[in-house]
Amino acid sequence: MKVDLFDFELPPERIALRPVSPRDSAKMLVVGGDAPFDDRQVCDLPDVLRAGDVLVFNDTRVIPAQLEGERIREGASGAAIGATLHKRIDARRWQAFVRNAKRLRAGERIAFPDGVAAIAEARAEDGSWTLAFEGDEPVEVLLERAGAMPLPPYIAQRRAADERDAQDYQTLFAQKAGAVAAPTAALHFTPDLMARLEAAGIATETLTLHVGAGTFLPVKAQDTADHRMHAEWGSITPEVADRLNTARAEGRRVIAVGTTSLRLLESAADETGTIRPFADDTAIFITPGYRFRAIDGLMTNFHLPKSTLFMLVSALMGRERMLDVYAHAIDNEYRFYSYGDSSLLLPRS
Repeated sequence: MKVDLFDFELPPERIALRPVSPRDSAKMLVVGGDAPFDDRQVCDLPDVLRAGDVLVFNDTRVIPAQLEGERIREGASGAAIGATLHKRIDARRWQAFVRNAKRLRAGERIAFPDGVAAIAEARAEDGSWTLAFEGDEPVEVLLERAGAMPLPPYIAQRRAADERDAQDYQTLFAQKAGAVAAPTAALHFTPDLMARLEAAGIATETLTLHVGAGTFLPVKAQDTADHRMHAEWGSITPEVADRLNTARAEGRRVIAVGTTSLRLLESAADETGTIRPFADDTAIFITPGYRFRAIDGLMTNFHLPKSTLFMLVSALMGRERMLDVYAHAIDNEYRFYSYGDSSLLLPRS
């Protein structure tokens, strides 16, 4: 499909630079099949969902993966190098997107603050670099010392990250370090909301998908068939898979909280819709025409024009329907992107 089919006009003032407080006071647009749009708040979720529904959260934790350093080359002045880690390779090596990469050669050393350094080993076809960190300390410890929170570019272009973001950009479920972007649909949840969901008979499960910086990359191809997703590592335990399969067999709805949860569930599902245990990379790219196998709904924020995530929600609800949804959201002053408002998409409500 032509990428231009997923374009729409978004006023820049609709981009949220901070989350609302409390988090569950954000707006939530409920879209059920062909039903009229229902303007709600996230705190209304226990009243909107059914007893027995299962919400599936991503428990990844964002690491301070943004690094600013200097290339070290004998006989040459230093060059400023920026690196955003996006995927772990092994204990000491990460794949990274590098700013000012034309000034970098394989084998050169990059010095970051506080004694942290890495060797630029090789450049991949997509332009990213493999960085091998020096020393014996875990890379996560080095990042805590020298790194910064990697805010999405559409926020970072308008303001610098600060101490508030260290809390604002982590979800209530963040347990397993490894993501360089938050699973932002879950940013809206609070302990009070979780208690009310439990009281309403709504179950919860968690999986892990370490979100990579590739989630922010624009689609440069003119046709979706020519776009390649970056791989991300994810895990679903056998126990979680069993409980989700039981829920669906009993006719209860499985609702992914965020596109990251949805993409991993669909990666783990076989042709019959059975969710299998999973511990591997996924580069699944969902566009209209895809047959969903593992989920019955999606809670997600509002996404970029021509992005892979807008293509995903268009696959779930229909492209024309989602263009109408986004037009309604813009007209009614919903806030967009990572710190913005939410939508609840129920194709078979």
